[in-house]
Amino acid sequence: MTDTVKPATPYRSGRYTGYTSFSYLEEGRDYEAFALAPELGRVPAYELGLDDAQEERTRRLVQDNVIISLHDHPQVFPDDMNEVRGYIRTGRERTGYLGLSQSGMTAVFDNMMDGTACVTSKSGWKFDDIVYDIGMRTSDIAHQDYVTIALGLEDIRSAHRNDQLAIVLCLEAATPIENEVDRIDLLYGLGVRQMGIAYSEANTLGSGLKEAGDGGLTVFGHRAVERMNKLGVAIDVSHSGDRTCMDTFAASAKPVLITHAGARALWPTPRMKPDEVIRGCAETGGVIGIEAAPHTTLTQAHLEHSIESVMEHFEYCAELVGIEHVAFGPDTLYGDHVTLHDVFASNLGVHDAHKGPSYPKMPYVDGLENPTECFHNIVGWLVKHGYSDEDIIAVTGGNIMRALGEIWV
Repeated sequence: MTDTVKPATPYRSGRYTGYTSFSYLEEGRDYEAFALAPELGRVPAYELGLDDAQEERTRRLVQDNVIISLHDHPQVFPDDMNEVRGYIRTGRERTGYLGLSQSGMTAVFDNMMDGTACVTSKSGWKFDDIVYDIGMRTSDIAHQDYVTIALGLEDIRSAHRNDQLAIVLCLEAATPIENEVDRIDLLYGLGVRQMGIAYSEANTLGSGLKEAGDGGLTVFGHRAVERMNKLGVAIDVSHSGDRTCMDTFAASAKPVLITHAGARALWPTPRMKPDEVIRGCAETGGVIGIEAAPHTTLTQAHLEHSIESVMEHFEYCAELVGIEHVAFGPDTLYGDHVTLHDVFASNLGVHDAHKGPSYPKMPYVDGLENPTECFHNIVGWLVKHGYSDEDIIAVTGGNIMRALGEIWV
């Protein structure tokens, strides 16, 4: 970093007019009020040290092209993250419209907070809570015209033409469907277009990454994969065990995604993927989205989590399977992500997922802290390190669009 060069000025959407979540209702009367984390400026801006030409090229690449986050949580959380359980129990998680309007993104795979959906339960993953979450979020979105719901590729292209942002509704795991395959159809009808096989814990489809034994994709899991293929639901194996990942690749007739992970060869924890799994994903025609959730994509060269460690994982995966199979799923949100992990550690299997080398606990990921700053800094880093326009366009959206062109049919 440098103290002499200012960070790039964010791209701002002229379409956004200032709407805030649920402002068509009366806060404190119609729903409970919380002091929320700021969407802009919560932590110091990261300074890439771009010169004027590099900054202008970065802005052009972000503004002119389809930019997609393969995995994020673009909600705004309480400023005091210790209030998060009470906030989530109200069922009204706020969407970060202001922050998103300055993100430069065309589309974001919005994974909501299904593992922490605690309207009726402390444990998350309940089907009724997921439906509640989808309904409440889309009701809010329906009251403005900057953010739209993407049901297909043309919706993403339209969002780019119209200076809007398209949200792709996703679930990190299929756990809420229990043993009812038709629930996939129901969720598809509600707008869900991407679903994980399992989160850290095993479910009826397969094993999660924290299980000591990975039994692979179950008989029901094979049925679920077939149904997702037929419907056009993208399949994600980011949190699945290694054998379950490989079984899913073999079972799917369409490309499979790793929406947010990194390379275990660089950081040996269950949360990262071994070379065999990354190659298996690429062989289906899928992509791996490089993630940046706190204390995930670390490396021995960069133990303090920052954009530098994340981009080391990016370059490793691009070298391993080709740049056409790599994208970014930063896995960020608006608020204190580190404390969120602390509060929900048992729900999310954080300790099991991060077993491995020791590392210093950081308060945030420097340079990739929230959805607003991620792609300005990712594109700027790629510009600074000599990547071509063609490659930058591919890894920040083009590769995802290509894979979705095979999946969403």
